[in-house]
Amino acid sequence: SQALSDMTAELQRRIEATAGFAADVAHELKNPLTSLRSAVETVSRVEDPAQQRKLMDIILADVQRLDRLITDISQASRVDAELSILPDEAEDFAALLASWVQLSRERHNQVELTLDKTDKPVPVRLHTGRIIQILDNLLANAVTFNPEGAPINIHLQRKRTMAVVTVRDHGQGLPPGKQEKIFERFYTERPASEGFGIHSGLGLSISRQIAIAHGGTLDAETHPEGGAFFTLTLPLAPTRRKTRKEL
Repeated sequence: SQALSDMTAELQRRIEATAGFAADVAHELKNPLTSLRSAVETVSRVEDPAQQRKLMDIILADVQRLDRLITDISQASRVDAELSILPDEAEDFAALLASWVQLSRERHNQVELTLDKTDKPVPVRLHTGRIIQILDNLLANAVTFNPEGAPINIHLQRKRTMAVVTVRDHGQGLPPGKQEKIFERFYTERPASEGFGIHSGLGLSISRQIAIAHGGTLDAETHPEGGAFFTLTLPLAPTRRKTRKEL
């Protein structure tokens, strides 16, 4: 009876989550579609070439925004199904992080990336591609807000039963009271210099979803010395005891 009750509650939670996600998706798709429809209806009536080019630029931007939204929405909808079962074998998260930092230095050669990590192995059962997706999102966010010439600091340590990695930039930090808001679907807080609609607002939401699916957490705060400070925690894989035969 208790098991059936728990299953019913979980099913109800998933139904409500799906309905909420669908409502958010409909709202976000409506804005670029409305703009696109208006521009398409207008361009056929405009004879000025300069105005036509301007409208075509709007149409292209809206199409690109829709493409980004659909891609990110598709990723968000697949996370739960893809991560329902973790790999049996653990991976050394320290080695993975070091390799990722090296590649990221090549991709973001205009930014100094520092890495401080434990020398001990950090075994974690994880979906490599999805964890790298989190790291890529956190780094892209840090690069966007980091002032020119300032480093981005990445730190990994073991804390009891958890692997803890932090990513810190040296920008203005998080808006007051927005530590949780930034993880909501479709919420964006971008620099004024960045064009509208460049980001879907799903990156951090998906990243937290991936962390939770791994049994971990993803949180953000403003560092006491300035800058945004993101913390990703993942459970350490239990150490397998050796059998007598192996000993």
